[in-house]
Amino acid sequence: MGWFKRLFGSKQEDSETALSNRSESVATNSASSEWEPIPAYIDADPADYELVSVIATAIAAGDQPDSEFVVKNIYQRNPEAKTVSLIAASLAAGAHEDSQFVVKSISKKRK
Repeated sequence: MGWFKRLFGSKQEDSETALSNRSESVATNSASSEWEPIPAYIDADPADYELVSVIATAIAAGDQPDSEFVVKNIYQRNPEAKTVSLIAASLAAGAHEDSQFVVKSISKKRK
């Protein structure tokens, strides 16, 4: 009888489940508005554009000197995100020295 009920269950049960899922997502969105994501990469200093562009195009050109490249954006690692990810991975590793971790996102609480 249980599988009949699951297979041919009433639409009212489905709508109640959807309503509870919707209220959970609203609560999650309001909680996430307290946190501000920290980008992994930030814009590079404009003074470094020329040097970075020359090096990148030289490496990309390789043995084909007739090729042309256009560098549109230059980014650098965010020092704040780098420091936080190193500290978090080091703490998570703890006694397991052979472990590896990947930090997917970093957020800070808004003031």
